[in-house]
Amino acid sequence: MRSYRYASHAVVLLIAIAMSGYGAVNLNNSLAARAEAVDARAAGEGGLYGDVLVGRDSTIIKPISIPNAPLPNRKAIRYTVMAGDTLDSVARAFGITFRQIVWSNPGLRLPLKAGQTLRLAPVPGVVVVVKNGDSPASLAAAYGVDEATVLGFNDIHAPELTPGLMIVIPVDPQTGPNLSTGEPADPIKPGALLCPIQGAKIIQKFGATSFALEPAYGGYLHFHSGVDVLAEYGTPIVAAAGGKVTATGYADYFGLRVAITDSYGLVEIYAHMSDVAVKVGDSIQQGQKIGLVGSTGLSVGPHLHLQLEVGGMPTDPAPLIGC
Repeated sequence: MRSYRYASHAVVLLIAIAMSGYGAVNLNNSLAARAEAVDARAAGEGGLYGDVLVGRDSTIIKPISIPNAPLPNRKAIRYTVMAGDTLDSVARAFGITFRQIVWSNPGLRLPLKAGQTLRLAPVPGVVVVVKNGDSPASLAAAYGVDEATVLGFNDIHAPELTPGLMIVIPVDPQTGPNLSTGEPADPIKPGALLCPIQGAKIIQKFGATSFALEPAYGGYLHFHSGVDVLAEYGTPIVAAAGGKVTATGYADYFGLRVAITDSYGLVEIYAHMSDVAVKVGDSIQQGQKIGLVGSTGLSVGPHLHLQLEVGGMPTDPAPLIGC
């Protein structure tokens, strides 16, 4: 009887061990399966994995950019001109164009004088001193950005935009400034000057010359104040850069001419024309026809004289894209 009881206990113990092992195996498998289910569900809902943002269907939306360099200073730079500085040398030193310098310094006159202060934007764009009547909306429209950019870049709220405040308005160099119409001023080559007659040859450059017909300027007996582009009589002339027509008609040795104040504040003069296709006050885009080649004024044959001025003083318009 006792041996039977021991045998019964042994059988029960074996059954218990077997059930215990079976339960342990199933429990582990169950937990693993549940963990996989949880992971799969989480991935299905999307999220951030490393530096990649994944959508609900595991589609990569975009990598997350992690800055690895200091953000640029957003305050306008005040540069004190040194002896020997020119627009070109200052532009090279700060990695900008001389047109951007003029843009941030309305009324700038040449030559630069030692001790004067220039305002420079720390990023592609323009330094603006707020005037009476300016608002986030008007400034945004004038420079082709949105109101959030005007306020956010300068870390201010709308009530803080008061007359006399100096701000920086970043402008995408790939699009450039706008005309007053809201259209891009330079849709073909933003920030650059087009050759007004594509494919034409420059026959006289800017600077001192021995050509006796040219007037004296800047201490030189004869000085050519622009560039001459050779073309046949009646060839169409297009705007090198967009802006507003500020003068048309006859003017001294220029003959029949068109003057455009471009979106950066420089004045482009197109001289010796035979016909004019625009009028004062017109907003002109880069590449738009403004007239025809002629030989009016002080001219010895059909050609275009293109002159670029800063504060009434001529400066070299080169390089011209397409000449």
